[in-house]
Amino acid sequence: MLSPKRFSDLQRGLPRIPSNILTARLKELEQAGVVRRQALPRPSSGVGYELTAYGQELRPILLSLGVWGAQSLGEPHPDDVLNPDSLAMALQATFQKPPARRLRATFEVRVGSAVAHARVTNGVLTAAPGPVDRPDLVIETGPALRALMAGAITPSDALASGVVRIVGDRELLNRFAEVFRLPLSPCAAAEDAASA
Repeated sequence: MLSPKRFSDLQRGLPRIPSNILTARLKELEQAGVVRRQALPRPSSGVGYELTAYGQELRPILLSLGVWGAQSLGEPHPDDVLNPDSLAMALQATFQKPPARRLRATFEVRVGSAVAHARVTNGVLTAAPGPVDRPDLVIETGPALRALMAGAITPSDALASGVVRIVGDRELLNRFAEVFRLPLSPCAAAEDAASA
């Protein structure tokens, strides 16, 4: 969804999928006109898979499915995969435009080894994997990110308990929690609050 990917990149993001199954799925998606094989842009080399214009139409559907599914997520398992792309997609999926209308800030979010950033400029979001130069706020956390984004834990409680650490303006953490909002079912929100 974010950029063309090599076969090996896709396999890393889907660690339990056998390579023959991934190959078959990619072939089916190519035949359906959802993805295409393309030479990767410089400085990369080789061939990657990218979404076609038809495939890009899946973006709002997949973002909505991600938000819907997050409502019933339990505690993460040790073998769960969170990579920079999925973190950037989570930022895109949870972005709320109304509270971001008068905000100009750049956030870098670090969850374990996954790093993504979000730049908000007066209600417009640009989110991508990887770090960013001179962010206004760096947020370091773990599974508590979900509780923070769901409102199950307040920014001040997250900081006080140590489940979230920041570098930058503390008030921007409040704004982050307003702008990146994850709706959770009442049951999941109560579980998050108890575990945070």
